[in-house]
Amino acid sequence: MTGFDMAVKIKGLHMKNPLIACSGTYGFGEIYRDYVPTSAWGGIALKTVTPKPRAGNPVPRLRETPAGLLNAIGLENPGLKAFRQSYLPAMDDMKTAVIVNISGFSVDDFKYMASSLDQETNIDALEVNISCPNIKHGGMQFGSDPESAAAVVRAVRENTYLPLIAKLSPNVTDITVIAKAAAGAGADAISLINTLVGMSIDIDTQKPFLGNTTGGLSGPAVRPVAVRMVYQTYKEVDVPIIGMGGITGWQDAVEFFLAGASAIGIGTANFGNPLAPVEIAQGIEAYALARGYSSLADLVGKAHSN
Repeated sequence: MTGFDMAVKIKGLHMKNPLIACSGTYGFGEIYRDYVPTSAWGGIALKTVTPKPRAGNPVPRLRETPAGLLNAIGLENPGLKAFRQSYLPAMDDMKTAVIVNISGFSVDDFKYMASSLDQETNIDALEVNISCPNIKHGGMQFGSDPESAAAVVRAVRENTYLPLIAKLSPNVTDITVIAKAAAGAGADAISLINTLVGMSIDIDTQKPFLGNTTGGLSGPAVRPVAVRMVYQTYKEVDVPIIGMGGITGWQDAVEFFLAGASAIGIGTANFGNPLAPVEIAQGIEAYALARGYSSLADLVGKAHSN
């Protein structure tokens, strides 16, 4: 198919299509290479990197639900030093935009991460994770308070020239308040939503199933919440939105664009269908061409004008 422009530009982040592999679902880009080329994606958000190595939460860490997945990984990662030495060099061969997801437990942690990665030539953007619900310090506190969220985003903005994406938590009373704070502090884009806090109890042991007790719910179950938050946020901020949450097919993707997303993240769907990005991209293009659209921008926010 030809005649439809799928490209997305977010400040200095240029992507050939609007599909981004969500952080935490694609490792450091190596996990799915035997199933689908990384070039099928517009970008890949790598798993979260923190200043020091993290062992993560106790097992079990995953629990399937009827319409999604609970995870409590706890930001397991090798730490910044090992990431730069062992994983970052391989990013030269990714053939897609590389988005490094960073997190920390203090504003100084975020400053350190941003300044350390700023001069790396094979990173296309930073995604600031202030919303992970599986750690006991840092994520929830930063992501659920507008002043704290702004402080983190501002600290990163002052220490990097890379495009900056703020990944927000849905576990708040009003997502637009946090989004406006992040955008006002210098975020070039907003990604939402991260997972919703949930839990599962094993009726045989009569104890919480996850080793961390609670986890983050993703998958189709959260999609209506995510669409609503993208729709609300689109009316309140002047920066692009990367919508995510339960996208498994092209119809879901189109719904997010109509709500106001300029790009989308695909996460849980990868576990069941590694070819999801290929199929979704084809479906978006067919839908748009059938309606006479020439570019993705023609779809973004259409639900508001209609």
